[in-house]
Amino acid sequence: MNIQEKTKLLKEIKDEVVTCQKCPLSATRTLPVIGAGSHDAHIMFIGEAPGANEDATGIPFCGRAGKILDEIIDSIGLKREDVYICNVLKCRPPGNRDPKPEEKVSCVDYLKKQIEVIQPRIICSMGNHATGFIFEQFGLSDKLVGISKIHGQTFDSLSFSYPVKIVSLYHPAVATYNSKMKEVLLEDVKVLKKFI
Repeated sequence: MNIQEKTKLLKEIKDEVVTCQKCPLSATRTLPVIGAGSHDAHIMFIGEAPGANEDATGIPFCGRAGKILDEIIDSIGLKREDVYICNVLKCRPPGNRDPKPEEKVSCVDYLKKQIEVIQPRIICSMGNHATGFIFEQFGLSDKLVGISKIHGQTFDSLSFSYPVKIVSLYHPAVATYNSKMKEVLLEDVKVLKKFI
């Protein structure tokens, strides 16, 4: 699939999300946060859900956690525009509460379509919620033991029509509360260098 076809299909997904009313979050959001970056990315970073800054702008990871994510991406010799960044949920849960299971299920088809179109070779799940959900959705439930035990590790998923590696990372927001965690993130992301 060429880049023009991918861009057209991602626009169709965006149009679906903009009018989506599958769950109550559509009524409380300001803007849906579909995703951003290269439509031909080899690496996709997936977080849990948009926060207040993302809800206001429609841009994923645009606040403090986003600045840390940019540093992490830069540390492996890439830029934000070289990768694709999105979330499991496309709408912000009120008050940044944890997503409800039914909200994740309502949104997962959009995420699966994005992955099918972009066809990343590596999916980086960021944080406990995103990692748990992605591992469950993509055939790795038996590997799930909590982010503190599997961060920085690479897993092969057989749930796609082509080889995909899933790397679990701490959510970049953790480094906004604990500066020592930035070093852990920078160390964990080095695993991606061998796939670039």
